[in-house]
Amino acid sequence: MNIDKVVLVYPKRDGKILGKAQGSPYTLMRLASLVPDELPVEIWDEDVAPIPYERITPHTVMGITSKTLSIERAQQIAAATQRRGARVVVGGTHATLAPEEVSTWADITAVGEGYFTWRQILDDIAHDRAQKMYVDESWANLAGVARLTDRVLKMVDEKRDYWTPYMEITRGCPRNCSFCTAIRVSGRIMRHRPVDEVVEEIERRDIKRFFLTDDNFGLNFRTDPTYIEQLFRALRKLPLNGWTNQAEMMVGDFPDLIQLSKEAHMDKFFIGFESVNSGNKRDLGGKAKGNIAEYKRVIKTVQSYGIGVVGLFVFGLEADTPDVFQNTWDFCKESGLDNVSFTIMTPYPGTAARAQYIQEGRLLDVPWSKYDTTHVTFQPASMTADQLREGYDWICRKAYSLPSIATRGVRTLRRHPMRDARRKLFSSFSTDFGYRRTYSYRSA
Repeated sequence: MNIDKVVLVYPKRDGKILGKAQGSPYTLMRLASLVPDELPVEIWDEDVAPIPYERITPHTVMGITSKTLSIERAQQIAAATQRRGARVVVGGTHATLAPEEVSTWADITAVGEGYFTWRQILDDIAHDRAQKMYVDESWANLAGVARLTDRVLKMVDEKRDYWTPYMEITRGCPRNCSFCTAIRVSGRIMRHRPVDEVVEEIERRDIKRFFLTDDNFGLNFRTDPTYIEQLFRALRKLPLNGWTNQAEMMVGDFPDLIQLSKEAHMDKFFIGFESVNSGNKRDLGGKAKGNIAEYKRVIKTVQSYGIGVVGLFVFGLEADTPDVFQNTWDFCKESGLDNVSFTIMTPYPGTAARAQYIQEGRLLDVPWSKYDTTHVTFQPASMTADQLREGYDWICRKAYSLPSIATRGVRTLRRHPMRDARRKLFSSFSTDFGYRRTYSYRSA
């Protein structure tokens, strides 16, 4: 096949917020950087602009990356593209978790880390020897993988079109929470990008803020503190305004690294406390144990270094009863969290939770678009589906009301010197407003 161009598509989900999409299409930027120089490549982010189907020809190769919640939209895009005679490659989280399903409508399914198979796929298409499915779950070393090219940096205007640049530094998570897809999508081995490559990318992208998409960046505090120290010492030399990451509560046991993270301009830890219910230990893979006193200690420790804590909580775990919502809300008010995130337990393909629900007949018949962590997709063990839905709505209305957001935002600002007030203003309120919009959008 004579390829005239390669287009990489991110299916629409949230659209624009005040003229910008939420986060940059980082995965597609890296995949586009792997396309050989002689092939034209474009990134079409449907959250930024409609897909120009009229520009698709029978010689176009379209790659679509999709999470579970947007896979139905991905299928619609694929069908419209195939009607124009083009080839469609589908990868991403859902393709990795449910490859047999995706392969029923995609021309080619990319399972696992497409960074290591994408060039092979394009070469095979060009030489008319493409396979139906490509699998890469070797969890290879990240050194030199998919470094961003100049043409991609010119193609994607991160400052104009996106509120938050995304970034990846580490991959993998050895935790095996019953509801989490990380171990199935990124592997259980913690892998690191070379520090000099991280610094070089930040400088070339000219970004001052970013959000790490790493599954569990904070776990590296324990598994490889030397790497984390080297990373922080390198980042503190850069003129960053702040960056955030996903972690777990054990970061509170490493005060020296917390201090270094502050010097490296870290703004917030998004910490997965997951549940205030100690009966849910089995579901949490050793990550949290419902120990309220320990949760508060960690929050206080991290905040004492001038770093914010966003508390992440999941509702609908096996031991959750209707009182979990009031108990969680009480904890959030008492603990002094900077921001809060509430999600409903969601049984994604490939997870132990989903297998259990199928076996027990507890899976509800809902479309993939409802797998957004704000809809009930299963019958809980210790309450009704209606109680889970109503309790979730109740706590979200409490937490994301304007007075609650203002209270947390002002409290956060008061912990910082006046000289940092302007820089911290956006950070103090944006996270909660983002979650407020997510809840409102999903419940619309």
